[in-house]
Amino acid sequence: MSTIPEDLKYTESHEWVRLEDDGTVTVGITDFAQESLGDLVFVDAPEAGGSFDKGDACAVVESVKAASDVYAPISGEVVAANDRLADEPELINTDPYGEGWLMRMQPGSASELDELLDADAYQQVVAESD
Repeated sequence: MSTIPEDLKYTESHEWVRLEDDGTVTVGITDFAQESLGDLVFVDAPEAGGSFDKGDACAVVESVKAASDVYAPISGEVVAANDRLADEPELINTDPYGEGWLMRMQPGSASELDELLDADAYQQVVAESD
């Protein structure tokens, strides 16, 4: 069964978002997403300085099963990428909500955070996907 932390926000496309104390957000893929993909072998994370609109493909995660796009959960600028994933893509499998984060963004619009799903709503998305 997938872990769905209560303190995060989610998208229907299985990204998670954590608002940090400095106003940035950390983004990754959910436990459900990494379980569905299987063992990750490659991650193409976005570079710092890039900007995305909400819903844009911003990264690619590749497993032994398939390659999948990761979508920007909000609009904004990438302020940091998790460079460890280049050599350790399996961090997403072992710690999707911790060391396996993909990027940090400066939100373009704080109101977009309010449009994201809470843990209960995301749990329904996962239940419908099974």
